[in-house]
Amino acid sequence: MLKKIPTCLSPELVHTMMTMGHGDEIVIADGNFPGDTNNDHVVRADGLGVPELLSAILELFPLDRYSDWQIGLMETVDGDPTPPIWVEYEQILRQAEGEYTTKYFERFDFYAQAQKAFAVVLTGETALYGNIILKKGVVVGDN
Repeated sequence: MLKKIPTCLSPELVHTMMTMGHGDEIVIADGNFPGDTNNDHVVRADGLGVPELLSAILELFPLDRYSDWQIGLMETVDGDPTPPIWVEYEQILRQAEGEYTTKYFERFDFYAQAQKAFAVVLTGETALYGNIILKKGVVVGDN
């Protein structure tokens, strides 16, 4: 074990994040997401919810300030309400990063984006629309 690395982050996930470069994307997916269908690099995080994992990842992971968007979410299907889990994401992101821009992808566009992502992390999250894409930035100065 190491100091200051959240215990819910597996060695495989930490390695994946360290291997990523500026502009690479990682999908943190809910338990219903077809991860293996949409990406060859899948990291399992069964038993964890996306908010817990998102909070831990943002302890180590800078977001891309040079991109038009830093966060990607799957648009809801017509008639579906705004997912309550998005409120949790907003609180976590604001606390960790301050300002950020979210891009909303139509469902199949989200899948296409996941295919281009560096990796997909499959969680045990059961909330609908629990998937989120993070675009990696750079570490500057004393971070």
